Amino acid sequence: MGTLENSVQLIGRPGNDPEVRTVGNRKLARFSLATNDHYYNENHELETNTSWHNIVACGKIAESVEKHVKKGKKIAIEGRLRTRVYEKDGKKTYTTDIVVEKIQFLDSKK
Repeated sequence: MGTLENSVQLIGRPGNDPEVRTVGNRKLARFSLATNDHYYNENHELETNTSWHNIVACGKIAESVEKHVKKGKKIAIEGRLRTRVYEKDGKKTYTTDIVVEKIQFLDSKK
C-alpha cells in the first residue's frame, strides 16, 4: 500500500474572500485559512490557539473557490505543502502554501 508523503487536511474558516486572478488561461485563487486548536490551561480554563495558513488553488478548483469561498464560511481542504523562497530587501524569505487538490463546503446553505 502506498503512502502520500506530502499531504495535508484542514478544516477552518477563510480570513478573507479569495483573491482570484487569471494566469495564462488558468485561474489562480489565494486566501488565508484559520484553524483552531482548543486546550485547557493550568487553571483549567479553555483556551483557543488560532493558526493561519496560506491557501492556493488553481484551475477548476480556483473557479469553484471564486464562486463559493467567502470569509468566515467553514470549509475542508485536502492538498499538499509547497515552500517558496523569495528575496526581499536583500533577505531570503521562506513561505509555505497549501495547494488545494480537493475542497468541501461545510456550511449549510440558507
